[in-house]
Amino acid sequence: MVKITRTTEVSDSIVIGTDPATAYDAVSDVTQMGRWSPENTGAVVAEPGRPAYPGMTFVGSNRRGPMRWHTECTVTVAERPSRFVFQVHRFGWWKPILPVAVATWEYRFDAVEEGTLVTEIWYDDRTRWPDTPALWFDRVATGQRGFAEFQKGNIRRTLERLKAELEAAR
Repeated sequence: MVKITRTTEVSDSIVIGTDPATAYDAVSDVTQMGRWSPENTGAVVAEPGRPAYPGMTFVGSNRRGPMRWHTECTVTVAERPSRFVFQVHRFGWWKPILPVAVATWEYRFDAVEEGTLVTEIWYDDRTRWPDTPALWFDRVATGQRGFAEFQKGNIRRTLERLKAELEAAR
């Protein structure tokens, strides 16, 4: 078993002035994620327009600076209007061909007086990577100390953009 001391989970939350079902529907339509995420540029699903369901797979397109890549993901939880989770488990430059545990993304939607508390959580699924090679890779890939630190900023930007769009639509 690999001993991991690096941070493998980060999260952030924001209150959005809308109901949980509206927030859930926006996030669980993975083809739209590129509108909010600073890294994801969209996704392709087999059945466009169909609500997300456990077992649904999709291919996400991503970019970081000049780098472009694709990931294959599987929805593991789709509990409208409270929780949406997917795992990233394949990677590739032009298409996702390399099976590799990358990350799990979770979104929680809790009704609050002002609307919905949306929580986004990133889990580092690279549990077989020892700390030293993982942290070396993270510095090269992100320019920061680790993916956890990098993802904190991505999560904050995603939540702020989601909030701005959903509240403007009201």
